[in-house]
Amino acid sequence: METRELGKQGLKVSAMGLGCMGMSEFYGRADEAQAIKVIHRALELGVTLLDTADIYGPYTNEKLVGRAIADRRDRAILATKFGNVRDSDGNFVGVDGRPEYVRKSCDASLKRLGVDRIDLYYQHRVDPDVPIEETVGAMSDLVRAGKVRWLGLSEAAPDTIRRAHAVHPISALQSEYSLWSRGPEDEILPTVRELGIGFVPYSPLGRGFLTGHIRTPDDLPEGDWRRKSPRFQGKNFEKNLELVDRIRTFAERKGATPGQLALAWVMEQGDDIVPIPGTKHIRYLEENVGALDFHLDDSELKELNAIAPKGVAAGGRYTEVEMQTVDH
Repeated sequence: METRELGKQGLKVSAMGLGCMGMSEFYGRADEAQAIKVIHRALELGVTLLDTADIYGPYTNEKLVGRAIADRRDRAILATKFGNVRDSDGNFVGVDGRPEYVRKSCDASLKRLGVDRIDLYYQHRVDPDVPIEETVGAMSDLVRAGKVRWLGLSEAAPDTIRRAHAVHPISALQSEYSLWSRGPEDEILPTVRELGIGFVPYSPLGRGFLTGHIRTPDDLPEGDWRRKSPRFQGKNFEKNLELVDRIRTFAERKGATPGQLALAWVMEQGDDIVPIPGTKHIRYLEENVGALDFHLDDSELKELNAIAPKGVAAGGRYTEVEMQTVDH
């Protein structure tokens, strides 16, 4: 598989990664045995970047990923995150960027993953009450201690990215980016490119909507987080389905699936971009990796940009409360 470099500190990964969150939570029933098979198949296909976080599960997805790569650690680049805090019942209770929390979280993640070093360690959400210099300073200490190789941020604002990068080189910024979430194009992408930071889009398939596999809200399992997402509700759902149908028409001309087209579009936005689509099924994993075979020329990109211009999605990407945790 093609590789891409994230940042300027030597982090090289597969051109497409694998998001592991949905294997444990948020997107319906979890099947650990099947999830491990998906991870193993991803590694066979040349996918090296595996993305998890301490709070997924909560606190079980790292263990799952750790078990999956225990006998093939040298084939995986492990990315995990800290900062979002959940209580014993799984409720989100805030964001913590204090240095002592950074150190504690790293040690806990290392134990759950069953490894002695994390390859890429992200601050999951920026703590507005703790100067980013203090948080990244503690993360930098982890690099010097040999517990972490490279540092990342997630959903951070441009000024925060600059301040963080001045403390210690940031290799990757992870934020939502797709045909229906194009906000990073305004300030985020220009900032990370100026600083030489790689970009890792999560939800490049619009939380599955852009694949075309979701036709009605009833296609989502009971308890699925997306049932509460603004873009998956009522009139928003209907309008967004019209967008997916336009993408499907384009994809069929190209001999691709809607999901493959959506991923190909993301990949064409720059060779410093490594999307991390998530899935719990081998067939969808293979479909996603197949997007690497499709390339879009300038006229096709122009047509897709007309089909899905900035702001095309109906509804916010998160609820109002959830949006309060991003862009700090």
